[in-house]
Amino acid sequence: MFRRTPKPRITGASTSLIAADSTLHGDIVFSGALHVCGRVIGNVRGEGEALFTLSEQGVVEGNVQAPQVVINGCVRGEIHAGQHLQLAAAARVEGDVHYRTLEMAAGAQVNGRMLHSAGEAPRQLAPPQAEAETG
Repeated sequence: MFRRTPKPRITGASTSLIAADSTLHGDIVFSGALHVCGRVIGNVRGEGEALFTLSEQGVVEGNVQAPQVVINGCVRGEIHAGQHLQLAAAARVEGDVHYRTLEMAAGAQVNGRMLHSAGEAPRQLAPPQAEAETG
């Protein structure tokens, strides 16, 4: 049975919008939710439990970094999704993609490396203890 992943959501947080007819030059740092329908020429970074959404007509020319990322437009740069990355059918990525969990629809395109990160540093195994000598 196919189980559908729920859409990422930030409860109780405000949402900022960059409208379709807008172009923003410069880096953006945000918390809560950011929805881009226009064009961003610069890096986008979400802090805390942030959710970044790029609509089908949206474009980012820079790197994207946030815990939750939903892409349905074009990104020309790297994506770093700390928790969840969703690439919708119209997603076009020209750069490396770093993710912890990934949901990718048919039709989404990535021209770069897909790099899974576990989110935690690997645990070190304890060194073997010397066996007690019996006598």
